[in-house]
Amino acid sequence: MPTYALKLTPRGARFGHRPVWEIPVRLTHWVTAFAITALFGTGMFISWPVVSSQGEPFQNFLMGRVREVHFICAYFLLFSFILRGYWFFVGNKYSRSGVPLIWRKDWWRALWHQVLEYVATKRGPVTIGHNSLAGLSYFLFVGGLGFLMIGTGFAMYSETNPGGFWDKLFGWVIPLFGGSYRTRLIHHTAAWGFVIFFLFHMYIILFDSVRWHNGLISSIFSGDKFWEDGDLDSDDWVS
Repeated sequence: MPTYALKLTPRGARFGHRPVWEIPVRLTHWVTAFAITALFGTGMFISWPVVSSQGEPFQNFLMGRVREVHFICAYFLLFSFILRGYWFFVGNKYSRSGVPLIWRKDWWRALWHQVLEYVATKRGPVTIGHNSLAGLSYFLFVGGLGFLMIGTGFAMYSETNPGGFWDKLFGWVIPLFGGSYRTRLIHHTAAWGFVIFFLFHMYIILFDSVRWHNGLISSIFSGDKFWEDGDLDSDDWVS
């Protein structure tokens, strides 16, 4: 049985680069990032409108426009999730790397070693695809929180059209969480999880790019990452 992330790059080569992130992976990354940013900003305004319109109400539609942008970005987020989920199965092995294999001891071992690596000063084995810690954070924060926000968001959106498409698809979420107020509270509270994820995400990508010189930041634009002899490739199950 293959162990987690133990397929080494070819021996004898010191440095190199290879295509890692395909176009759909890079596209959905940026669409998701911009959509979440816009959703968080407009969501904060909807919950606490600090800017008031001037003049007669019939001449202004500020809150309506903010809600409109919020809803449009929600659709972008939903479509981005659908495309990324599809590409998880049809893309290359790196599009599936980092999946939390919590039932395997070697995955937990790799996760612990990855945590230790971020507090070490000596270069350890670097994973070409997503390492175990990155995969876990994407699974919990981007995937878990993302689906929670989509579900609760479209559930609240469905209240404007009872019996409509979104009500049939997500209307069950509101009674599951105990009513409209609690659903809205969960939606707003969970949004702050993206702020926590953003802080850790920025720290880790800057840490990896500066210390390991693996082109992590540039790879999300070009798709290519740098590697050196001894770096770890994604494990065989995603090939």
